[in-house]
Amino acid sequence: MSKAVLDTSAILAVINQERGAERVADLLADPKAELLIGTVNLSEAHAVMVNRGVPEREAWGFLAGFEAIVVPFDVGLARASGKMIAQTRKLGLSLGDRACIAIGLRERCPVLTADRAWGRLKMGVEIELIRD
Repeated sequence: MSKAVLDTSAILAVINQERGAERVADLLADPKAELLIGTVNLSEAHAVMVNRGVPEREAWGFLAGFEAIVVPFDVGLARASGKMIAQTRKLGLSLGDRACIAIGLRERCPVLTADRAWGRLKMGVEIELIRD
């Protein structure tokens, strides 16, 4: 895999050293891999860390250290994310989830997540679950 999008859960798996983190860490260490993180997912990860008591500057510093391309949430992604609501509502996907999937669709690359519900999606994008 040369290009992939990281969902918030994949980012947090690395930060918290959770099961599945090694898959993401391997990609982060691979100089041939092009990893993408959407600004919405970056914000979600930051909020989770701060909510768990990590000082704001420390949390942001850690996230800023990720070797990934940050993808702005633009009008095209906003529209694509909004359009998905009917297909994803029953699985409980958030705006961040849909924004991440929208990046995968636009960039035609897999999306890495720890969220098992995504495995049931039929959206035209490859979903890679980082945990078995």
